[in-house]
Amino acid sequence: MNPTFATAEPTPATKLGPSRLELAREKLIVALDVPDAAAAAELVARLDGTCLWFKVGLELFTAAGPAVLEPILKRGHSVFLDLKFHDIPNTVAGAVRSAARLGVRMLNVHAAGGPAMLTAARAALAEIPNPPQLLAVTMLTSIDLAQARAIGFPAPPSDQAIFLARMSLDAGVNGFVCSAHEVEGIRAFAGPQAVLVVPGVRPADSDLGDQRRVGTPAETLRLGASNLVVGRPINQASDPARAASQILDEMAEAL
Repeated sequence: MNPTFATAEPTPATKLGPSRLELAREKLIVALDVPDAAAAAELVARLDGTCLWFKVGLELFTAAGPAVLEPILKRGHSVFLDLKFHDIPNTVAGAVRSAARLGVRMLNVHAAGGPAMLTAARAALAEIPNPPQLLAVTMLTSIDLAQARAIGFPAPPSDQAIFLARMSLDAGVNGFVCSAHEVEGIRAFAGPQAVLVVPGVRPADSDLGDQRRVGTPAETLRLGASNLVVGRPINQASDPARAASQILDEMAEAL
C-alpha cells in the first residue's frame, strides 16, 4: 500500500495573473532526485498545488522501480522519465516501448547512440497510442570543455550539442535535452514545434554544484526553452514549495 500524505495548500503567486503563472507551471519540471519512494512521496506531497511536472531519474527509479510512478500519476501529475537509454537499436526500442506504457509524458535517449538507434526509438513510439514526447539528450550539463576533451569530442560542448541535435532531427526526433547555452541555436534550426527541455537551471543566487553549462529560469525561457528542469534549488530547500513558487514567479515574469 502506498503511503498517504496530506495535500499541501497551494503556494500563492505574487503579483502575477493566473494565465502566465499557469503557463509557467506547465513548463517547470521538478527533479525527484531523492534516494527512495518515501522521500519522493513526501516531496511530491509538499509540492502538490504548486507544481505539475516531476522528473524521475536513475537514482529513484533504480531504488524504487516502476511502482514509484503510480502514486505520482494518481495525483494527476505529469512525469518525465529520465533514464537516458543508450544501447543497440533493438534494445532501446524495447526499452522505449516498456517505458511508454508506464503512463509517462516524456522519456529520453542519448543522441550519441546514433541515427539508427534514434530511428528505432521513434518507430517504437509509433506503436503506442498517445505516446510520450521523445527527447534526445545532446550533451550533459555537467560537461565543460575540459571534460569534453577528456572524452575525445572534437568540438566544444555547445557545438557538439548542436551537432547531435541536428542529427537527431534528421532521424525524426523533434525533442531535445540541452543546456541553456544551446537553446537559441537549436531553436533556430529545429523550429517552433520542437520541444527543448533544459536541465541545469539555477536561480542567480544558487550554488552550481556539479553543473557547468547553466542558465537562470528567466533567461533560459527567453532564449526559447520549452521546459525547465530544476532539482537541488527546490528539492534541497528547507521549504520546497516556497522555493518552487519563487522560481515560478520568475518564469511567469519572463513569459
